Amino acid sequence: MTAPGDTSFLTAEELESAKQDDIGAGSVDPNVLGAPAEAHNPLGYDVGFTSAVFLNLSQMIGVGIYSTPGSILKSVGSIGLFLILWLIGPLVSFAGLNVYNELASMFPKRSGAEVVYLEQAYPNPRLFVPITFAMTSVLLNFSAVNSIVFAQYMLDAFDIARTPFRTNLLGTGVATFAVAICCISTKWSLRLVNVITFIKVATLLFFALTGICVLAGLTSVPDPTANFRDPFEGSSRSGNALATGLVKISYTFLGWANANNVLAEVKGSDPVRTVRQAGYASLGIISVLYFFVNVAYVAAVPKEVLRESGQLAAAAFMRAVFGNAIAVQLLPLFIACSCIGNIIAVTIGHARSLREVARQGIMPYASFFSSTKPWGTPVAPILFTYVLTIVVMVAPPAEDAFSFLVDVSSYPGMLFAVGTAAAVWVLRRRRVLEGLAPAPFRASNIAVVVWLIRSVFLSVMPWVPPEGGSNGGDVSFWYATYCAVGLLIVAAACFYYYMSIVLLPRLGGYEIVEEVEELSDGALTKRLTRRYPGEGASLGTERTPLLDQRRQ
Repeated sequence: MTAPGDTSFLTAEELESAKQDDIGAGSVDPNVLGAPAEAHNPLGYDVGFTSAVFLNLSQMIGVGIYSTPGSILKSVGSIGLFLILWLIGPLVSFAGLNVYNELASMFPKRSGAEVVYLEQAYPNPRLFVPITFAMTSVLLNFSAVNSIVFAQYMLDAFDIARTPFRTNLLGTGVATFAVAICCISTKWSLRLVNVITFIKVATLLFFALTGICVLAGLTSVPDPTANFRDPFEGSSRSGNALATGLVKISYTFLGWANANNVLAEVKGSDPVRTVRQAGYASLGIISVLYFFVNVAYVAAVPKEVLRESGQLAAAAFMRAVFGNAIAVQLLPLFIACSCIGNIIAVTIGHARSLREVARQGIMPYASFFSSTKPWGTPVAPILFTYVLTIVVMVAPPAEDAFSFLVDVSSYPGMLFAVGTAAAVWVLRRRRVLEGLAPAPFRASNIAVVVWLIRSVFLSVMPWVPPEGGSNGGDVSFWYATYCAVGLLIVAAACFYYYMSIVLLPRLGGYEIVEEVEELSDGALTKRLTRRYPGEGASLGTERTPLLDQRRQ
């Protein structure tokens, strides 16, 4: 055993004696699966209720509310169904929030959200789910979309011609700024998120209040109630069209669980309660604002214009109320502000998820990615995501390549979302079998079913041919190519798992063991090592780390 402050390697069997010796690993329950819980989080405790609310809000308020209403109206056909779906959409999100709240209450000392829930729910085959999830999340974890959208709208705001070089340069610049602030200080990155999110919420409030003024006849919009007469005229009877519209709406609410990614950094006596209340508050605020923003669109923009507006619903609204000049200047700035806040909020959340993946011991150089040096932030995960983001922005030679990479990055996550939805029932049953008390918070079974159906639908729907046929997607080749490639990536992760955890140990005559490493900054992480026959439980010099080739 090493002295406190040094790097120590403990097998699961040795953790109990480590507790007795007071060697800093006392926060670890050897019976808990996955990454060890940290009694004192080396990332600190900078997240309060307000920051948790704003983290959720900042990820939720992206470009969706400004760009998707037109296509949703086109899918459902009528104003009445359009507004009803904007009432149903939040209910689906509240169902998902309740599922995540129950899962969070089971693991109050763990950040990372989905990483943790999957790790704990599916321990068998041993390490299978953590490895497959890690490989897909690590390889496909980038934030290029909002960086590109930010660059495009900023260029438009200042009437600068778009070129690939200018777009990539500005996109790289905003990504670099976000990464720098997140690396240097969690506290200041949260403060910046709070400021930007306040502006984003104020922007939505501006749209909603403008809509009220339109309905009150205080603007030059003629007959603002025209679209509300016979509101169900033209309603679609296609279940697929209605489901597609609901899915698009649900995407605009994504981000309500971002605070779960930083659960272990929440200050106060009951972090789970803080995160739960923050989730309800943020989703409630956005539900009300989004509904009234869409009422504003309907009041100001003629139905056919809104229906054919594509991704420019907000532009059509601004043009109808304020004219072309103001719409051209203000709207791009609103959307650019939404993008930069989203980039920072997503960077904070993704970095914690990637750090949890590293702490499971299944990434090469797990200690490096788990460390919080030198500024008490997850620098390595942040920089890793940054590099992937830059590569995805700069490398693709054509628009098809960019759209394809973005789509590929999303599909494996849809599959894991199904597993997360079902994890509630899996973990409930395990707690009963092990004689443990029920989780402090329990989601209703109706909420679990709703969220599971939504997750399954999102996994299946991309395989349904679009209206334009097999080549009618957002790329010039087969519409479901990204789904197939996503499945191939998952299959490659499964193959890697079989080779490294099953076949090679069998052929090499060793077993894979998990050891807990305490870093000098107090961080705890696991590492996978090879144990050969005759070594027992002691730390022999022959033990070789599995995922890097250093010897102890």
